[in-house]
Amino acid sequence: MQVAGRVVPRRYHPAVAMNLRLTDDETEALRQRAEREGTSMQEVARAAIREYVSDRPARLSAAIARVRTEDAELLDRLAR
Repeated sequence: MQVAGRVVPRRYHPAVAMNLRLTDDETEALRQRAEREGTSMQEVARAAIREYVSDRPARLSAAIARVRTEDAELLDRLAR
């Protein structure tokens, strides 16, 4: 592949490396979550980024609003 007229080795294309600076509290929370899930801190961070940039929150909000509207009577009865 060529970038700006230079040939870039293929090994640099599958992923982008970056440094992420976290506070001590953020690091500890990430470490604990990774330990609970039996995975790496990197994978936990990548999963959080994937969820953050996805449209899942918007779809979830829309689904909740639809249930509130369509099932308002049932929800009212259950709340009593």
